Amino acid sequence: MNIAIIPARGGSKRIPRKNIKEFCGKPMIAYSIEAAQKSGCFEKIVVSTDDESIAKIASSFGADILNRPKELADDFTPTIPVIAHAIKALGLEKASSVCCIYATAPFVQAKFIKEAQKKLFTCKASYCFSATSFAYPIQRAIKLQDDKVSMFYPEHFKTRSQDLEEAYHDAGQFYFGTPQAWLEEKVIFDKHSTIIKLPRYLVQDIDNLEDWKKAELMYKVLENENLI
Repeated sequence: MNIAIIPARGGSKRIPRKNIKEFCGKPMIAYSIEAAQKSGCFEKIVVSTDDESIAKIASSFGADILNRPKELADDFTPTIPVIAHAIKALGLEKASSVCCIYATAPFVQAKFIKEAQKKLFTCKASYCFSATSFAYPIQRAIKLQDDKVSMFYPEHFKTRSQDLEEAYHDAGQFYFGTPQAWLEEKVIFDKHSTIIKLPRYLVQDIDNLEDWKKAELMYKVLENENLI
């Protein structure tokens, strides 16, 4: 059995009701549910939430609901314990794969979910997650200290950008894992993990209202160009 778990707590502070706020015509969480459904990868799609409004909307889009305990729904609870709780509560210890899909990932695509599930199995990895490349070499990043500039890696000041190793970052969309990896709370960003590379135009963090506006503009352009 393969299960998708969408964590969606009700206490978003920076963007109130973020998980169910309307984004380009639909509640934000609907995009994650629909991508999971379209992928055909899962026998069950479960939303883990502490919020009745989120549960009602998620259910209307076809997701099952798991009531999340309050102690796993505060501002400081990381993702892995939430997924581990869901695995135990649903009796999924022997599932083939468990995929965490974030509720605030409107650019998530079914085809990449399918690719990640296949790669998890073929690579025999603990996790396979979405990632994308940095647009600029991280080795040439700078920082400010008392308004003075310095480099994180000064040894690369004269290195040509094309000679620097490409770096990637988490796309914040989904994380396939084995039940054992989730239950053992293995670190995701480690040698037992692999990635599915996403194009940068499908990746956008949405942490504040400025991000939200940018994401909506991006989505409309991609939709108009049939890229999403």
